[in-house]
Amino acid sequence: MARKIIIGTRGSELALWQANYTKNLLEDIGVPCELKIISTAGDRSQQWNTSFDKLEGKGFFTKELEDELLAKTIDLAVHSHKDLQTQQPYGLIIAGVSKRQDPSDTLLILKDKVDEKQKFNLKKGAKVGTSSARRKSQLLAFREDIKIADLRGNVTTRIEKLRKGEYDAIMLATAGIERLELDLDDLHVEQLNPEIFVPAPAQGVLAWQTREDDDELINKIDKISDFDVLVKINIERQILSLFDGGCQLPLGAYCDADPDDDDRLKFKVWLSVADAWDKQPKQLYFETLNTDGFADEIVDKAKGIVPKKVYITKNFGEKDYLNKALTKLGYEVEGKSLIDFKEVKIRELPKADWIFFSSKHSVQFFLQQKPKLDKVKFGCVGASTSAELRAFGYRADFIGSGTDTKLIGKQFAAKVGNGKALFPIAKDSLKTFQWQMPKQENVINLNVYWTQKHSVEIDPDKDILIFTSPSNFLAYMEKNKIHPHQKLIAMGDATGKEFEKLKIKKYTKPKSFDDLGLVQAVLGL
Repeated sequence: MARKIIIGTRGSELALWQANYTKNLLEDIGVPCELKIISTAGDRSQQWNTSFDKLEGKGFFTKELEDELLAKTIDLAVHSHKDLQTQQPYGLIIAGVSKRQDPSDTLLILKDKVDEKQKFNLKKGAKVGTSSARRKSQLLAFREDIKIADLRGNVTTRIEKLRKGEYDAIMLATAGIERLELDLDDLHVEQLNPEIFVPAPAQGVLAWQTREDDDELINKIDKISDFDVLVKINIERQILSLFDGGCQLPLGAYCDADPDDDDRLKFKVWLSVADAWDKQPKQLYFETLNTDGFADEIVDKAKGIVPKKVYITKNFGEKDYLNKALTKLGYEVEGKSLIDFKEVKIRELPKADWIFFSSKHSVQFFLQQKPKLDKVKFGCVGASTSAELRAFGYRADFIGSGTDTKLIGKQFAAKVGNGKALFPIAKDSLKTFQWQMPKQENVINLNVYWTQKHSVEIDPDKDILIFTSPSNFLAYMEKNKIHPHQKLIAMGDATGKEFEKLKIKKYTKPKSFDDLGLVQAVLGL
């Protein structure tokens, strides 16, 4: 008769789902199992309504399960991997991990507290419930107007508190919501991009913990474990370990991977880490083809950041994240555009199925003329352009991310299909996105503004120069030069090509066409 495996689990609805999911996987390969419910310090503390970052020690959702493993009263403990300490107790190991469900965070918002003109569609001054230092840190970084309130209890209890009006919104892990298949029709569900709002290390993954000498069970767990996921979350967890972090540390780390042009696997990591939940997080992006020492490189860079003097060829507005974030981190930032923008009046608005915006300026100079729009969809590039569109009361149906303009153009073309697309542009636009449309007769270019250079001298003491367009770079070079100590950032391929015409080959391109992408690029230098 096959040995029966005793699976230890917490008693919450989500923990039981995770334990039963594991039980089913093992039974599918012929391993009989039964569950044993164990109460943890974290469960007992739910009634205190205390924030995680105020609790002493680490592992308060896992210690009792680990104690029972060591006492051999259970054979296997099922954990949310993000709850585990980075160092295993003597005699225990993580024998395997599950497939990764959606790693992102989700905002659940009362429908009368939604404001589509604001970031994350959350009204100004909203009260948001979360007890996670990581979530607090990133929420306040992006939306310093909101009010944070601690939130405890299991998933269904937290949602019930929201429905009772104790909060305007709450934050939960998307995976937990999906696993419980909850009915949320009465709430607005705002799923956050993990490349922007960085999740906890190993979020969305189950960890299967057992005794290190239980070879029989370890071999069984090998058969249900996802080794591709293991590689990625090991990088995330190594980062957490090198920061000596636990639930108290405002740290998010997310690793993904995809093949590069030569079919080599490129690993990408997004990091958000702060000194405290109410401090500005350092937000960085890294990529590599070789994971050896990758986590050490990331942590060394994050810990070794020294504030510098930055110049960017744009005028700052009240909501510009770049200026706020870098200034809070001790950087000296000067923003001055070297080109003026002039409106071109729209005489007649051509009919189209889609309107595509490649910049905030194209949104502003098109929509401020209040054109009559009827049954049209919107496409745009980057979060900043999307936010500008939202400020005018519209939402993007397509948002291109990254800095590969050709790829974004092809992705948008696939969305448009046989429809017609209108492109509000500057008179001197390079029309990079338009050329990716397979049928040029379905492309409509509409000039809505033009640019005029006005070069000025910029103090040469700047350490980092950010050029937002080819025109701004050319205007800068009329009265300035690039000094050996200065590092350059090019916003887009076209700007980079202007660098290369002057034999400037060493420069950085941000991961995305928005302020967050620029912050990541600056902190990475």
